[in-house]
Amino acid sequence: MTTADMRWLVLVIKLPAEPSRHRVAVWRELRKAGAISLGQGIWAVPDVPAFADGVARAVELTDSAGGQAMTLTAAGRATEDAARFQRLFTDARSADWAEFLADCATFEAEIAKETRIAKFTLAELEEEEQSLERLRRRHRDLSARDVFTAPEAAQAAERLKDCERRCADYAERVFEELHRMLPEQP
Repeated sequence: MTTADMRWLVLVIKLPAEPSRHRVAVWRELRKAGAISLGQGIWAVPDVPAFADGVARAVELTDSAGGQAMTLTAAGRATEDAARFQRLFTDARSADWAEFLADCATFEAEIAKETRIAKFTLAELEEEEQSLERLRRRHRDLSARDVFTAPEAAQAAERLKDCERRCADYAERVFEELHRMLPEQP
């Protein structure tokens, strides 16, 4: 699908001023879904299945808070409009990927620290494997909503593979240490 052919869902959300927790809940849901803010209470996502659940949850949250949600289908009126929508959306995904890459760096630094101090325990390995699983889930989620493939996507996929390799190497060291600590059998 070309940029000019892309259809968008535009959500117009109106919520009561108080309590603010409702606005925050809807905002979080839309951000989590990958929507871009076009202005106060106006959000947009590509009209593709990957966004349907997040849009539905935001509408449900709005309704349950006593607000009003209107979902419109839109397209750019001119090629430049469609390109601007795509650029805004891709910029938002680039920011998501940058955050993901920072999370990978944090994971790698943690593995390096545990290796440096020789903390080769099953408890630590389990913690690292849980962190790696969170990175995998985040990568899947970001990949699903990165419909225009932001430039950072390929680097993020490689970085996730690096994290997986580092975790596998750490696991190997943990099991070597556990094996070393077992008493020798006569």
